[in-house]
Amino acid sequence: QVQLVESGGGLVQAGGSLRLSCAASASTFTIRAMGWYRQAPGKQRELVAGITSGGSTNYADSVKGRFTISRDNAKHTVYLQMNSLKPEDTAVYYCKAGGTTAWGQGTRVTVSS
Repeated sequence: QVQLVESGGGLVQAGGSLRLSCAASASTFTIRAMGWYRQAPGKQRELVAGITSGGSTNYADSVKGRFTISRDNAKHTVYLQMNSLKPEDTAVYYCKAGGTTAWGQGTRVTVSS
């Protein structure tokens, strides 16, 4: 019954930055890994970044060095700081809790060239 609400997307110029937030309403948030995924039109959803309950992180090669995932357990929120954005980052971004199949509604990121 995890509930996720993504926010922070928008339109940004290439090279710009955005910070996405995912607010989770779940009593077990602090013990779950969290992940950011994205899906572009005509493409399958892919994992962009993940963070464990202990704070360990992993990133897709395409975003490594540009994106940073973090979490604030007190706020039940996971963030994705996106820097040096590229047009190929354009997608709807979703978050998901590990061990669940529940997705948020997503937040749209559009990067113009």
